[in-house]
Amino acid sequence: MSDLTVEAIHTAYGLSQALFGVSIEVRQGECVALIGRNGVGKTTTMRSIMGLTPPRQGRVMWKGRDIAHLPPYKICQMGIGFVPEDRRIFPELSVWENLDIARRRGTGGKAVWSEPEVFALFPDLAEIRGRRGGVLSGGQQQMLTIARTLMGNPELLLLDEPAEGLAPLIVEHLRDTVAHLKATGLSIVLAEQNLEFVLSLADRVYILEKGEVRYTGTPSELRANQDIVKQHLTV
Repeated sequence: MSDLTVEAIHTAYGLSQALFGVSIEVRQGECVALIGRNGVGKTTTMRSIMGLTPPRQGRVMWKGRDIAHLPPYKICQMGIGFVPEDRRIFPELSVWENLDIARRRGTGGKAVWSEPEVFALFPDLAEIRGRRGGVLSGGQQQMLTIARTLMGNPELLLLDEPAEGLAPLIVEHLRDTVAHLKATGLSIVLAEQNLEFVLSLADRVYILEKGEVRYTGTPSELRANQDIVKQHLTV
């Protein structure tokens, strides 16, 4: 049974429609990837799930309940965490304060993540816990954004372009971190343009094009279908 089922959602920004009947599903403990070129609807799909840009049609089912028109804070309280592409840390707050402000127990009072667990996952953050967020490097800010989201103890993590703009060594560390999170049983939706990063982590992939799902399959199936890769993913 799927934890998250997105059913034929249509989402628009004002008069500009971005999604046309997008459907995806995520099972418990699974990593599902949304891939495609810039502007195809990956971020909008995540924003629709999170309630930031509610769909005009369709349903977003989370553990059997339609959350499509709930406010984002309610969706967060129900166990969905969002790591946006632009990170949105609090620049004037310290690393520790950024984490502390996001602290909450998960659904059913679960508290898998707190400072010791987060600092064990991101040792670099432990060393700079007193440093202001605004002076961190891009890689450190990305670690902090993920750590801050984990402090809310989500059951499903939405990761929007986490590797964007990061150096290759940082991307490799990030890949290991996401793999560790997946191994803990956390469900993950990953939107990313770095194809190798995606294929090393995902159980299933959805290719989006012009706001529609054009292909669904496993990473091994996609690797074997270079025509699809060339059609939808190469520049």
